[in-house]
Amino acid sequence: MNVKSNEKNGNEVTIVVEIDREKMETGINKAYLKARKNITIPGFRKGKAPRKMIETMYGAHVFYEDGLEEIFPEVYQYAVVDQGVKAVGRPSLTDMKIEDDGSVTITISTEVYPEVTLGEYKGLEVEKAEAAVSDAQVAAELDRMAQNVASTETVDRAAEMGDTANIDFEGFDNGVPFEGGKGSSFDLKLGSGSFVPGFEEQVVGMNAGEEKDINITFPENYHEGLAGKDVVFHVKCNKVTVTNVPALDDDFAKDVSEFDTLEELKADIRAKALESAQKQIDNAFEQACVDKAAENTTVDMPKALVEAELDNQMERFAYQLQMSGYSMEQYAKMMGGDVNTMRNAFRPAAEKQAKANVMLEKIIETEGITVSDEEVEAEYASLAQQYSLEPEKVKGMVPTEEIQTSLKTRKAVKVITDNAVAVAPKAVEKTEE
Repeated sequence: MNVKSNEKNGNEVTIVVEIDREKMETGINKAYLKARKNITIPGFRKGKAPRKMIETMYGAHVFYEDGLEEIFPEVYQYAVVDQGVKAVGRPSLTDMKIEDDGSVTITISTEVYPEVTLGEYKGLEVEKAEAAVSDAQVAAELDRMAQNVASTETVDRAAEMGDTANIDFEGFDNGVPFEGGKGSSFDLKLGSGSFVPGFEEQVVGMNAGEEKDINITFPENYHEGLAGKDVVFHVKCNKVTVTNVPALDDDFAKDVSEFDTLEELKADIRAKALESAQKQIDNAFEQACVDKAAENTTVDMPKALVEAELDNQMERFAYQLQMSGYSMEQYAKMMGGDVNTMRNAFRPAAEKQAKANVMLEKIIETEGITVSDEEVEAEYASLAQQYSLEPEKVKGMVPTEEIQTSLKTRKAVKVITDNAVAVAPKAVEKTEE
């Protein structure tokens, strides 16, 4: 084989390769041996036709394309990898010329890793908020805990706001039941706002066993078919229950926690909330630092890198959906689109992340970032503990190169954040109405 030319234009490289007759013959013979079992020629049993006979009938070059496919990995290794071309994405064969002597000249086009020019990535001024927990947040968490241990009691009286009414209902549009307007044994918390405006207010005052018609006008922004319409719901109240929430005192604290007093429980809630808030702020600060460093980076991004990142993001999102019992197609349909619509929605984020990725790789190179064997082993141990697996099993699932890349990337991010200057967020200016 011989590389005749190697021309770069932006992020694309075009390589012209000459493949000698002997090398082509290797691929052609492999292609023939694979294909002959499906070829029938008069006078020969199926799969036994000689190659020369097939070439005579179908053309001398009948096996050339398949033959080239057989040896293409070897050709690609020689013409691209061994020549130091850092290709990204899938290469394309743009031309193929068969010479009289049986040799073949092909043209390969491929995108290559881009040239990256780092801008300022140290000393960046980035906004960072102060972690704080309000009394209202603590009170909300106490209320959630109280609601979790609250008891319910059926009452023999008319329903009031704050009660839960168990109801059967069916909606009618001009006397005709409409889709989605029927339910049975539904627990409706009165005052929750979970039903159409005006519905819950008219359930107030109903007793168990009572039935009534409720007149409702759907909002103008309701879904098509019912928006703005006057309808009637026939409602039956099956029972009325009240929720008994325990008093927030020391006894409550003892029942729901390891603390003896309510003040100790409040202090613990505040401390945990503060820790969580600080983690969120630190993560947001880190992301903002990386984003700002990426904005300062100059690079002409190859489409292949963006598409690869887009594939990763779509795959992760599909996995999250699967955990919730949905497929990507089902979710896209619920959102009023299709998978292509979803992909386009993810594209801006993928473009941003792809640029950040190449920026971080350049920082790794510039800073001479390395990882030790001990750091790799520690990461394997951490993953094993996280997923309750044996370290050796994790090693079989996650390649060492992937661990090394992840650790180097984290160090590159740390270079940016450790050298960043945290500044207080700008006050939001109030506009006069």
